[in-house]
Amino acid sequence: MKKFLIKVNGNQYEVEVEEIRDGASAPQVSLSAPAPAASAPAPAQEPKAAAPKKDTAVPAGAVVIKAPMPGTILNILVNQGDTVKKGQVLLILEAMKMENEIVAPNDGTVASINVSKGSSVNVGEVLLSLS
Repeated sequence: MKKFLIKVNGNQYEVEVEEIRDGASAPQVSLSAPAPAASAPAPAQEPKAAAPKKDTAVPAGAVVIKAPMPGTILNILVNQGDTVKKGQVLLILEAMKMENEIVAPNDGTVASINVSKGSSVNVGEVLLSLS
């Protein structure tokens, strides 16, 4: 085990990490209580609970529509099983304080919706698929 002193947002933590070599046991990480900091720590922010993702299975042969940029899903305008036309708005993605319409690249049926309203997405994350 190796010990490290790590500083995150003004709080210091002592961390023990086990080094793995040639397929040894799984790593064990333990965190101790924050070490006393010289200055008053900033108030801790509670992490936001991510909205649960919807159906994450993408059917074989389906056209996958991925997020072109990181952002937040503001609205989903279709449901699984809906028939859509090329150019139809499928969902609204907010990125950099702008609402971006994600449209259908071709005619088809919504095979799966892989995000939910209010969820955060990263570049390349699967939003939905069309069959």
